[in-house]
Amino acid sequence: MAGLSFEKKRAPRTVGYPAAVPVRVYGPESASVDGVPVVAAPGEEIQQAVLNRLQSLAISVGAPIHATVHDDLAGCVVPLEVSADGSSRVTGEPVRLTAPRTPGTAAPAHATPSPPQAPADRFGPPPVMDAPPVTAGPRDAGAGPGTASGAGTGAALGLGLPFDEPAPAQTPARGFDAVAEEVLGDGPLTETAEGAELLAEPLGRINEAVRAGRVDAAAELAERTLAEASAVFGPHHAEVLHVRELSAYIAYLGDDPVRACRLSLELAGLRRQARDGEAAYGNLQSAATAWRAVRDPEEGLRLGRELIGLWTDLAAEPGPAADDPRPLEAARARMIRLTDRAAKAAQT
Repeated sequence: MAGLSFEKKRAPRTVGYPAAVPVRVYGPESASVDGVPVVAAPGEEIQQAVLNRLQSLAISVGAPIHATVHDDLAGCVVPLEVSADGSSRVTGEPVRLTAPRTPGTAAPAHATPSPPQAPADRFGPPPVMDAPPVTAGPRDAGAGPGTASGAGTGAALGLGLPFDEPAPAQTPARGFDAVAEEVLGDGPLTETAEGAELLAEPLGRINEAVRAGRVDAAAELAERTLAEASAVFGPHHAEVLHVRELSAYIAYLGDDPVRACRLSLELAGLRRQARDGEAAYGNLQSAATAWRAVRDPEEGLRLGRELIGLWTDLAAEPGPAADDPRPLEAARARMIRLTDRAAKAAQT
């Protein structure tokens, strides 16, 4: 969020998820997360669909999700943590199953630390007893297992993670993470005193609807609130931009990543024009998160060109976008993969 909202440190609410969400990968096109079936979309690998689902859970609760990934195909069990911004890290040593499963064979009954052979998996390699836990940076959530900027362990794990280095310490919440903190927190809901008079009550109802999982109702309330705020304050007022950020977050939760990405890109452009590089970078991160969830390659290419163009301009100016070029490199790498996917789709 703009201004003070980036500095809010709110404790996330306790949510009724198990200590480790059970994940099972049954085959190349099917899996389950916490008992709910997950099916890969056309052109999407099942491991990527699982990571997307775990990220959605993290966004919905405003806290990292811990998962135990049992990959029948790879023959590994991997403890994993996925945050709301899409960053992931392995929290312990992967455990090798008695034998990797191949399609058409029964799943192994138990795990053993014996590593007889290296599987070509996506969630983890056979365990290395002396290896420390691996930390990975933000992942490319829409393009399958990934292109790494270096040849580190994060790439070897194949988690769709473009980096294998931890995020810098003390990084403020940005993008959808910052919005989730507001929705789940108990601090001020508005940016200004005049906004509190008009918007505190409707924003409270929107946040309550999101916390209750009533995303459609939250989206309707947000649209109505945005129209009222725009009429009173004008389209560029801090409160209006604030509500637009919330609308983008709700669109993402409601499985409308295209709208979420477009809203976030518009906000990033407005913030850059206002010379608010910190807020613009947060909106770019939201746009990138939504963009990675866009499944249609042609739409992904259109949004990606706009995202990378704006990101390149912002990175040329002093600020957080210039401090860390890796996400922009990952976005460019994804554009290459999207181009390949679009070309293959055109041939079918």
